[in-house]
Amino acid sequence: MKISRIGIFAFILLSISIGGSCSIYNRVMARKNLVDGARAYNERQFPHAEELFRQAVEYDPEGETFEGRTSRLFLARTLHSGYVGNRGQTNKAEEAIAEYKKALTGFVKEYKEKREAVAANPQDEALRKELEAAGNNVGSIVRSVASLYQNLGQEDKWKEWSLQQGNSADLPGDVRANALVGLAAKEYTCANEVTDSKDVKKSVQQDGESAFEFSKPEGNEEFEKNFAKAKQCVETGMGYVDKAIELDPESDSAWSYKTSLLVQKSRIAEMDGDTAKKEEFKKASDEAKKKFEELAEKRRKEEEAEEARKQAEAAAAAEGKKTDQE
Repeated sequence: MKISRIGIFAFILLSISIGGSCSIYNRVMARKNLVDGARAYNERQFPHAEELFRQAVEYDPEGETFEGRTSRLFLARTLHSGYVGNRGQTNKAEEAIAEYKKALTGFVKEYKEKREAVAANPQDEALRKELEAAGNNVGSIVRSVASLYQNLGQEDKWKEWSLQQGNSADLPGDVRANALVGLAAKEYTCANEVTDSKDVKKSVQQDGESAFEFSKPEGNEEFEKNFAKAKQCVETGMGYVDKAIELDPESDSAWSYKTSLLVQKSRIAEMDGDTAKKEEFKKASDEAKKKFEELAEKRRKEEEAEEARKQAEAAAAAEGKKTDQE
């Protein structure tokens, strides 16, 4: 879970002016508890922050307003932080998962409303930013729940959650793709544990360079069972990653795992003695790797540009403050 304490405080302060259907009193009190809770969180007073966020949730337990769902989201994040600080407090993790899921319902609803608004007004830049913010909140919650399931060692629940989110048409495409890439990564590991073992991988010299050859050990029934499982893992993983790319063609992580899974297919073909398929998958993996590198470079440049923009804004703000003081 990556979250800045200062980021929480700034997020709430910027958001408390958004309207809602709750009574004025409830909204005012929820806002007050949100801001106070954010301040306590920022000062690492987590028990006090938790108490304040719980009080804020009570004013809108169904999350009908922005304040209500935001209160529940930050209650979940505070509980999550408590677990991260002490992994023995698994009850904190379990409660955080429950609160994240409750918050997700409201944020998905908001995302769908913003998506429809943007579809009706595609040129409205303000609406597009609101849609992006709503999508980011949904993605953050989905990733946080997945992370907690894995930290708790609840792999079955993690898989069920990831499949559910990856198949949900209500979520942003990149959020669904990310969940599917996580599933593909597990399947890659399953296959690689078989194809990268010392029993099948042998170092050789080809054209004066080091390389590897892959072959099955003969008469090993246990290996044949594992080999069959590896084949299934690769096919399942390819299904996940292809769907991820369909949902988010610009996902460099999806293309990275597609590259890796194609390498697995090439190894498996070699072990089966199918030279033609081996070369076919090797060529496909090289092409996927090229696509991955292009997207990774594009993302790196975008991140550098965004960082430069932020630094320029900060410098301009500092200069303006200095001028005012003079």
